Amino acid sequence: MSDALPHPQTKGDTLMTDPSAPQPQPQQPTPAAPFTEAEDKQYTVLATFLNIILLIPALVFYLGFRGRGPRLDAQSKENLNWTIGITILVVGTAILSAILGFIPIIGVIFGLLLGLVGWAAWIVNIIFSIIGGVKLSGNQVATYTYPYTVKFIK
Repeated sequence: MSDALPHPQTKGDTLMTDPSAPQPQPQQPTPAAPFTEAEDKQYTVLATFLNIILLIPALVFYLGFRGRGPRLDAQSKENLNWTIGITILVVGTAILSAILGFIPIIGVIFGLLLGLVGWAAWIVNIIFSIIGGVKLSGNQVATYTYPYTVKFIK
């Protein structure tokens, strides 16, 4: 039996194509659609509440959703500036308290105190993230500014 369809030419295991035939051009990714006003507010509030987890969500919202909404752009920059400072404080106190923990008596005491400072900073982060999310969700402010924030990103 013979097939009615012609078979392409093959050489070994590779399919031979006509080199003069036009090659398909790679598709450029299309930019994401901008958010509606409601989506912009929703993602802004979500980004602020997720600051409880520290640096990673703020970085994802800042880099991943840039240019999708004006409120989200401004708030994700504020969130990232806040969480960079808090993350440095929490990780720095954890490292120092672990190092000081190897020094007998005085080092252990200072290590525990530094550990408490790290926990306190994380609790302050939780409190301010909740306050910011509530203020943003209630339309009390357009952009929540955290107190005592160092502007790492202008």
